[in-house]
Amino acid sequence: MNKIELKKSRRIRTKFRIRSKISGTAVLPRITIFRSNKYIYAQVIDDTKNVTLASASSIKSNKPVNAETCKLVAIDLANKLKELKLDSAVFDRNGYIYTGRIKVFADSLRENGIKI
Repeated sequence: MNKIELKKSRRIRTKFRIRSKISGTAVLPRITIFRSNKYIYAQVIDDTKNVTLASASSIKSNKPVNAETCKLVAIDLANKLKELKLDSAVFDRNGYIYTGRIKVFADSLRENGIKI
């Protein structure tokens, strides 16, 4: 197994470990995040009904994905959560380390009034 496959399998194991402990409800939904080299995606999920309540991504902006783009996506998602009258959620980092773009995203959600 090469280094890339090892890194990916480690993230998948971490992802399943996190998901076994947290779950989203209608009152306290789960915010999950996915980052690729080009874009960043976020979803608000109600796991009891298996429904995505809201989503946001950086696909529409033709900017390179960096900390500033993550802030914009988080602001967009926070506004959508406020429209749904939700002010708190559970943050699922999806197996990623809590640094860089993931940390900027979570901090930006907190700055915009979402308790995670």
